[in-house]
Amino acid sequence: MKLDETIKTLKTFAKDVVTLAKKNAKKHKASGQLIRSIGYDYKAMPNSFSLEFFMNGYGQFVDAGVDGKETKYGKRKYGLETHSFKSKMPPPKKLDKWTVRKGIAPRNQKGQFQSRQSLTFAIARSIFKRGFKPSYFFSSAFDQAYKKLPNEFIDKYELDIDNFLKFTTKSWV
Repeated sequence: MKLDETIKTLKTFAKDVVTLAKKNAKKHKASGQLIRSIGYDYKAMPNSFSLEFFMNGYGQFVDAGVDGKETKYGKRKYGLETHSFKSKMPPPKKLDKWTVRKGIAPRNQKGQFQSRQSLTFAIARSIFKRGFKPSYFFSSAFDQAYKKLPNEFIDKYELDIDNFLKFTTKSWV
């Protein structure tokens, strides 16, 4: 059975999710790696199909947020898993390039440059204590595209089934 209309609709859905997620992620852009990593993979088999979305691993933490040791952001929307810092803070070394990209230059009261090492440690400790709020950049994009999907998807699937039935009944006559 050919599911041309269904396949077209699913691919349109996937493209909409990716486009919306990339647009939403721009608000959280640091290096642009997360935005560039968002995509989908569609596979069609004779009796089924699969649709998978992917992005860099840390994207799930940006999407769902992370509770800090002192600050909790409560239950997540869309049934997302709650992540939290328990005993380890984020590695300060990972924040070094981020501070340079953001133009954050540590200075003392006299305006003299200080080491970035102490700055990145302070930022890592702040993230450990406060965490960061959920952005829902991907989840809201998926939800928005999904709300448009059901009626259109059912209509397209129904059209494919009708075409299949016409084809098979025609061969009986």
